[in-house]
Amino acid sequence: MKTAGSKKPLRTCVVCGRNDAKDHFVRFVRKDGVVVCDASGRAAGRGAYLCAEEACFELAAKKGRLGRSLKCPLSAEDYQRLGEAFSNICQDLRQAS
Repeated sequence: MKTAGSKKPLRTCVVCGRNDAKDHFVRFVRKDGVVVCDASGRAAGRGAYLCAEEACFELAAKKGRLGRSLKCPLSAEDYQRLGEAFSNICQDLRQAS
């Protein structure tokens, strides 16, 4: 018997297409033309999800997947800034596990 609230929200990685629970991904959000890592996963704005793995972020940067998904052009500097925040969030996720 299922209990209320037992479902976990599913999300899909914009790079590899993996479908999993929301807490296995890092969310990026575009708000007012600026893209940031959303550590809380609740910020308002257009969002895109990546697996919490460096390989997915590197491929996203190489192929411009985040910019395409968020409908916002991103420069190499943007990807570098986002990569640092992504690494910090991934490290926090690993420590929480």
